[in-house]
Amino acid sequence: MARALTVYLRRSDVPDRAALQGAVDALKLKLTLDDGYVPLKSSGYLPCTLDGEDAGFTLRFHDVNADLDALPELKAALDGRDLAIDVKWSGDVREKVSALGVCAALAKAFGALVHDAAGDRLRGADALIADVRADVDSM
Repeated sequence: MARALTVYLRRSDVPDRAALQGAVDALKLKLTLDDGYVPLKSSGYLPCTLDGEDAGFTLRFHDVNADLDALPELKAALDGRDLAIDVKWSGDVREKVSALGVCAALAKAFGALVHDAAGDRLRGADALIADVRADVDSM
C-alpha cells in the first residue's frame, strides 16, 4: 500500500476532535489525537500518541475537485461527498497505524469513502481495521 490515502466525506459530516476521538476509541485503538486537531482547518502534521509513544501523520482538507474527472468510477461513488482529506505518513509503523486508524474511524462512524490511489481502489472500514490490527501485532 502506498503511504497515502484520500478520504472523501460530506463537509457536514466532518467530526470535531471529541467525536473523532470517540470513533477511534470505539475501534479499541490506544490512539490519542492531539488537541490541535481542528476540523476543516488543520493542515500539516497532526501529532498523535499511540500506546504512549509519539506517532502522527500529515493531513490536508480540500474541496473535491475536477481531477476526479480522470476517475469516473470514484466520482460516481462519492454520492454527495464534497470534501477530501489527503492523509500521508512516513515509513514508521506507528504513523501508519495512526493514519489508518483515523481513516477507519472516519469510514466506520462518519460514512467516509477511503481511496487508495496506488491500488486505485476503495478501502472499507473493515479492511482498514484489519490492516491496523496486523500492524499493531507486528510492533
